[in-house]
Amino acid sequence: MLNTILSMLAFALIGAITPGPVNIIATSSGATYGMVRTFPHVLGATLGYTLVVLTSGFLVAQMGRLLPLFTEGLLYLGSAFLLYMAYRIATMRPLDTLGEVTAITAPKLTEGALVQLLNPKAWMVSTSGVALFVSNQADSLQWLLIFGTVSFCMCLLGVGFWAVAGQLFHTLLGKPGRQTVFNRALGGILAATVIVMLTES
Repeated sequence: MLNTILSMLAFALIGAITPGPVNIIATSSGATYGMVRTFPHVLGATLGYTLVVLTSGFLVAQMGRLLPLFTEGLLYLGSAFLLYMAYRIATMRPLDTLGEVTAITAPKLTEGALVQLLNPKAWMVSTSGVALFVSNQADSLQWLLIFGTVSFCMCLLGVGFWAVAGQLFHTLLGKPGRQTVFNRALGGILAATVIVMLTES
């Protein structure tokens, strides 16, 4: 049992900490608003991913053949939402003062959750994890809850890491020109991620 849980931890952490749409948004928000104001996005993304894991577990158990159709629909809906987020990041105006940063809204908990719920990568990773660690167990419900808990912890750690990394960039982005370049670069990377996701599907 311990070996399985350790494997789960490694799998979930790698899935959570590798660069992807959620982490790009967390980095951008951390750099602009700091970790405290980015935390709702981090928590929302974590809750969203945990819901994806639990839903994947039930879908795999009940309707395995319908899952590919479900993820294909998410691919297009999720891509549209992520392109919108890429546009928001790329066109974010530089903030000159702390007062401006305070006045402008950071990504919300609901946006963090939506990015995960509409992210085909999240569904693919969670479904793979369910197939690896849950489906072949005698007590699949217990193992799904364990995998969901592990995924929650590792996602919080992984997305939080990128938000903290973004905050560390903040000192390098003191000038408005640097903020503009940084935001456009992250927006471009997020858009490119969506394009790659679409072409590989």
